[in-house]
Amino acid sequence: MHKSELYRCGSREIWQRQTGNLHPIAFARKSGGCEDLIKRLKLFTKLEWHDGCVNTVHFNPSGELLVSASDDTEIVIWDWAANIRKLSYPSGHHQNVFQARIMPFSDDRSIVSCAADGQVRHGEISETGRVTTKKLAKHRGRAHKLAIEPGSPRTFFSCGEDGVVQHFDLREEKSTKLFTCNTPGRKHRRSKSVVRLNTIAINPRNPHYFAIGGSDEYARVYDIRKVAMDGADVQPVDCFSPAHLVGDDTVHITCVAYSQQEELLASYNDELVYLFDKDMGMGPDPLTWQKEHRHGGGEPIQDPKPLVFVGHRNSKTVKGVNFFGPNTEYVVSGSDCGWIYIWRKRDGKLVNMLHGDAQVVNCLEPHPFITVLATSGIERDVKIWTPTSDRLGSLPADANKTMEKNRREREEGPHISHIEPRVFMHVMRLQSRAAERDRQVDRLTMHSAEFDIDDHDHDYGENADSNSSDEDSSDEGSRMGPRECIIS
Repeated sequence: MHKSELYRCGSREIWQRQTGNLHPIAFARKSGGCEDLIKRLKLFTKLEWHDGCVNTVHFNPSGELLVSASDDTEIVIWDWAANIRKLSYPSGHHQNVFQARIMPFSDDRSIVSCAADGQVRHGEISETGRVTTKKLAKHRGRAHKLAIEPGSPRTFFSCGEDGVVQHFDLREEKSTKLFTCNTPGRKHRRSKSVVRLNTIAINPRNPHYFAIGGSDEYARVYDIRKVAMDGADVQPVDCFSPAHLVGDDTVHITCVAYSQQEELLASYNDELVYLFDKDMGMGPDPLTWQKEHRHGGGEPIQDPKPLVFVGHRNSKTVKGVNFFGPNTEYVVSGSDCGWIYIWRKRDGKLVNMLHGDAQVVNCLEPHPFITVLATSGIERDVKIWTPTSDRLGSLPADANKTMEKNRREREEGPHISHIEPRVFMHVMRLQSRAAERDRQVDRLTMHSAEFDIDDHDHDYGENADSNSSDEDSSDEGSRMGPRECIIS
């Protein structure tokens, strides 16, 4: 390693570690985020088994295992380092699984999931490998994301396109509806409307606070201590949005994430990625903020602006964004161009690009301790990236051309011509199904729609695998073969 590279990686820390003056954990945290390692990331392995787009990847708390789920409705647990599929089982969902999470302090035997069918399910793995799954609750419309309470083996949140945030305690029989998220009133709207939620994240430094994002421009932060737990409307404690997007009905948030420093990251559809400090919020009422922060001519007053990360394209899918590095030193996002973008958090500089998919990269999951990244997208595999390259990488030769194309298409807005025929036809089918589902929901009572609890457990045999079956779910098509990726 060259002297300059040693310096960038922290020669002082390396010397202290060699002489025994720096604890291994402290050394790992200091050196794990050095830029040299980020520039040495390369494809380590592909985890291949799913029969559809892989919509979620997640490391267990120790980082030894990884769970993935797909449009094929299967959930798989991997020994990612050895590229071994340790367990797979039918999730019990009837449509594309959007997220699966291993609960902490559960001996990796408790897995929760949510899906396009609106269900939130719990899978329990016995010591013999038998898997039992149960529906805990159901959203009206798709349920995109879960948020696990840090350090808790039993409690978590879900959010869905019905605008509802639900709280779960696995010791209880039913979930608790916390509230329905509504947009603030606007001049051209006669009344409030529901915000279709795509994402939820818990503040790791203060788990009482969680952030949600969806079909409008605001990332809203709530305090669980101020929620009545009776489903009534509740006001957020803070709202975040770039000033130029306030009042823009064409944008929505696809993902939010918290850093260890309590910064809030938000990725906007057909827009950019923004990083907000805690003091950049608009308060609980964005409309009041808007009135107070505009001059007579309508121009916004110049307040501290969020840091912006540019280059990628977020249009075709519900795209994720995340922090990367032991101290969240980097921001990482997928893109419609198939590249993974890694920016330096402190100044927004693009430091690396990795070709992650032939079409679209959606999911990005950092290892909890080391500089390892798991990603997935339209292709039917999970890719593992490790800093094992012999030389420092540089941006691709056509990086500027790719980013300029993304910028041009983003500014032009979404066009049918930019979407492949297969994807376009799938969008049309999804819209037709959504319209039919909405008509069915209108005929149901609110109570039955919000708390449609399935009392029947799904029990899969020992060493469950792709051939496991379930009489209760087979009639409703929980395993209907490969599916195309959900486009939102």
